[in-house]
Formats: sequence, structure tokens, C-alpha cells
Amino acid sequence: MTEPDSDSGRHASERVAIVAERRWAIIVLTIIAALLAMMIFTGLHWAAMPPSRVETIDIKTLHIQGEFVENNLGTSLEKDGRVIVRLIGQQYSFVPQCIVVPAGVPVTFRGTSTDAIHGFIVGRTNANTMLIPGFISTFTTTFPKVGEQLMPCHEYCGTGHEAMWAKVQVISPQDFYVKAKAGERLSCVPG
Repeated sequence: MTEPDSDSGRHASERVAIVAERRWAIIVLTIIAALLAMMIFTGLHWAAMPPSRVETIDIKTLHIQGEFVENNLGTSLEKDGRVIVRLIGQQYSFVPQCIVVPAGVPVTFRGTSTDAIHGFIVGRTNANTMLIPGFISTFTTTFPKVGEQLMPCHEYCGTGHEAMWAKVQVISPQDFYVKAKAGERLSCVPG
């Protein structure tokens, strides 16, 4: 008589296990379906509407016309008071090699690449971006104190990658505005 009782107990625990496994299977399948739906939605949505602020540029005419011609590269003080840095990454250098910016003032970086994916980070700051051929990268940051920062390329771009560095010289706002009044692009000052 003990055998039927043990069989019914085993059958009851098997039923509980099957019900629990089915619940977990339904939860897992629901999560997978939700993730697939999100992937499909975002894929179709972004294909129809590219992200805002994506600017493209023709790398074949980059040096000939537009905002990235050679005499327009570097730091400038715009008529509306904004400080803009325009730069190009190319194997294996940044143009310009040295950028002058004011301390404590928002600075907008606009950059692109002519040949490969490059990137840069300005030491001890949050300035970090990638430069992709055909696209203009834009971000705004503020440099809190005067000094010099290194700006290495942080995306492997070929055999000369390790030598691809530039520097950012942060000067006082007063010195910057005096130098910028001339309307020319600023270059690094000795110091």
C-alpha cells in the first residue's frame, strides 16, 4: 500500500515541476519576443528617420570648399560669441596639431576624417569622440582650468597610430579674447 502513495507523491511533484518549467519558458519567450520587437521597431524607425544632428560631408572636396578648408581649421571666435574648434584627423596626424581654447568657456568641437576612423580624447576631460570619414562629429565641452592637455588618437588607424597626437592649450579667457579679436585662427603660444 505504500507504493501507490509514493507514486502519487512523485506524480504531484512532477506536475509542479512541469508547471514551473512552463511558466519560466513563457517568461523567457516573452522576453525574447519583446527584444526582437524592439530591434525590429528601432531598425525600421531609424532607417526611416536617421538620428538628428547627423551631418555628412564629401571627403573628396573637404580641403577645397566648406568649413574644413585649411585656413578655417583651428579655434575661432564666431560673431555670436561661440568658440568653435574645427579639426581633421588623417593618417597619422590631427590638423591642426595644437589647439588653443579658453578656460571656463563652452567650446564646440567640429571634426571629421579624410581616410580612416580616428578618435580622440583630451586628457583629464570628458572630451571624447570618433572621427568618421564622410560625417561631422560635434560636441561641446568646457575646460575648467588653464594648462596643456594631450590629445591622442584612440581608434587604431594603422601602423603609425601610436604617433598620432595633438595637444590642447587652455589659456585664460582674457588672453583668448585678446588674441581672438584679430579674427584669425589661434595657434599655440609658447609657454
